[in-house]
This record gives sequence, structure tokens and C-alpha cells, in this order.
Amino acid sequence: MKKILLLTCMLALAASSQMFAQLPAVTLKTIDGQMVRMDTVSNNGKPIIVDFFATYCKPCIRELDAIAEVYDEWQEETGVKLILVSIDDAQNAHKVKPLVSNHDWPFEVFLDTNEELKRAFGVQMVPFTMILDGQGKVAFKHTGYSTGGEEELITKVRELVAQ
Repeated sequence: MKKILLLTCMLALAASSQMFAQLPAVTLKTIDGQMVRMDTVSNNGKPIIVDFFATYCKPCIRELDAIAEVYDEWQEETGVKLILVSIDDAQNAHKVKPLVSNHDWPFEVFLDTNEELKRAFGVQMVPFTMILDGQGKVAFKHTGYSTGGEEELITKVRELVAQ
């Protein structure tokens, strides 16, 4: 009986870890009001960085400013695309577009006002960053930001591109 229970638990755990090995079929809005299903997001076989942030999160803003400074170089070198996912609730979602505009961030921005994508990946705090490989599978996850942390991201992207 214990073996069966243990086997069942192991299978359930394995299934749940595979469930979100890539982006789930969650529909979000862009900051321009268009609907996007996350499981259809792609980058023509190149890596995608998905960065969860909030308008009130100072480390998020520092991280995104640092990435914005080198993003053109990253794209030219690796073809990587960065997608921002705001976790601001519906009452504060109106603050996202002005923040992005004021900082001149060149990234695609989606609104997760119902926190569906956040829950799907078990995001507890922001910034939370994931890198998807060219097939859309999660290859790297990281929480938090400290100065220079963007170098770890591009190193992981370069490793994926080299594979």
C-alpha cells in the first residue's frame, strides 16, 4: 500500500512539474488592449525572456532599466526577445503603460491583472525572470535582482543559442 501511495505521489509530482514546462494557455492583454494567448508566443526558434514585474517594484525597474541599456546588443547577438508581464491588479494596470513609456523600454508588455500566469508559475515575488528555449520550454528561472544580474541572463541565453 505504501509503495502504491509513494508511486502515485511521484507520478503526480512529475506530471505537475511537466505541466508548465512551457507557457500555459493563459490569455493576457497587451498594454494596447490586444488579447494574447501565452502558449502561442514564440520567437522563431530563439530564446525568450519572460520578466514578471510590478509598477511599485523598485528592483524591477532597476533591472529593466539595466536590460534596456543592452537589449539592442542582446537582440543583435542572440535574437532574444524580452516580454514583460505586469502583475499589477486591475485598479493599477493603468500605471503600466506610462511607466513603460517614461523608461523607454522596448519590450512587449502584457497585463496579468487576474494573476493567472503568475499563479501558473508559482511566482511569489517580483522581479521573477524566466528564460524559454527556442521551443518555448522553461530553461531558467530566477527571483530578485541585484546590480549586474542581467549578465547572468545573457550568459544563460548565450548557452541556449550555442546548443
